[in-house]
Amino acid sequence: EPELIFELAQRNGVTLPYASVEALRQAYAFTDLQSFLDIYYAGASVLLTEQDFYDMTMAYLQRAAADNVRHAEIFFDPQTHTARGVPFQTVIDGIWRACQEGPISASLIMCFLRHLSEEEAIATLEEALPFRDKFIGVGLDSSEVGHPPEKFARVFERARNLGLRLVAHAG
Repeated sequence: EPELIFELAQRNGVTLPYASVEALRQAYAFTDLQSFLDIYYAGASVLLTEQDFYDMTMAYLQRAAADNVRHAEIFFDPQTHTARGVPFQTVIDGIWRACQEGPISASLIMCFLRHLSEEEAIATLEEALPFRDKFIGVGLDSSEVGHPPEKFARVFERARNLGLRLVAHAG
């Protein structure tokens, strides 16, 4: 939610490209996937610490519970954060802790960014293996145009061989 994005931005000294909570809320009128991704990446920029990832995930779980959701399978894309210097462990530990303490049950699905290479996805999968008990599957997200799932055949085969479920986020 815009309020949490601004709270985390202030806590972490991050400047957002929106003048106010209301300006960000108005930008939520997405016209296509790219307009959503622009806001998504701006919001992701405020996530720097384990507590930030915890707070974001807990807010989502509380909102889902208020909407009578009982279980969520949450996509997360560590590459968005590791590319900014946030350690993989920081990302997954914050999200995982909230999932353990939240008001509903939740499982994690780690996604690879479509606009990056398969080699980068393979490296992310390998980096994730020490945390294998914290996610149930892998998927794809981000920009779809020009980045078909076939581009990731080897990393999906590796994940399948590890017993992970395979999904692809599509818009």
